[in-house]
Amino acid sequence: MLLTLDVGNSHIHAGVFNQNELILQFRYTTASAHGSSDQIGIFLRQALSENDIDPKAITGVAIASVVPAINYSLRSAILKYFQTEPFFLQPGVKTGLKMQVATPKEVGADRIAGCIAAVELFPNKDVLVIDLGTATVFDVVRKDKAYLSGAILPGVKISLEALSNNAAQLSSVSIVKPSIAIGKDTDTNLQSGIYYGHLGALKELKSVIIAELNVKAEEVITIATGGFSQLFNEKGLFDVIVPELVLQGIKIAFDKNR
Repeated sequence: MLLTLDVGNSHIHAGVFNQNELILQFRYTTASAHGSSDQIGIFLRQALSENDIDPKAITGVAIASVVPAINYSLRSAILKYFQTEPFFLQPGVKTGLKMQVATPKEVGADRIAGCIAAVELFPNKDVLVIDLGTATVFDVVRKDKAYLSGAILPGVKISLEALSNNAAQLSSVSIVKPSIAIGKDTDTNLQSGIYYGHLGALKELKSVIIAELNVKAEEVITIATGGFSQLFNEKGLFDVIVPELVLQGIKIAFDKNR
């Protein structure tokens, strides 16, 4: 079995693959992972055991991390508690993508993983991947597997936190789809602004990106992933939502480099 770890700024999204089937997913806050390697290793083994998976059945570990500060502890934890050298998705490994960007080394491993999975799901298609997590990230891959990068904007949660942290009379609210745009109090004003503001940004960025590709909109497959993708699932922006897209990409990269 393969243990995959998508290490983001807010949390670690873990997945276990039995051959090509994703049989388990669980999460761990990234802040907690800044502790010792023992803390990380013990949590991973316990999470597997609690889900009826013998840690000894894990024969490989693959990681995409955008938090370099914890990579050393992660590697040490995997070596000690799983007796295997982890594979890190990083510059220099095989991805199947043609990097057509100014500074390939600066592209986050999670972005690369998502695009690897996207071109596997939709071969010979132009794809637009939108990851709605801590940040909202757009990535474009042409049908010839040329990775063009894209755009980054503050995510839904970060936008709300920025308002509540910097405006004395604005507090944090639940992030939900509002029933009306004209809010009746401060909380519903915030919910409306965050939701429809982000929706407008998604629509505009998608539109201008496809225009720059110089292809028909219907020829581009838009794939959404990330924790907030379901928030906009009824707006016709996405052709498909794949919550585990990054984990799938990490596995594919592992297989390519094995």
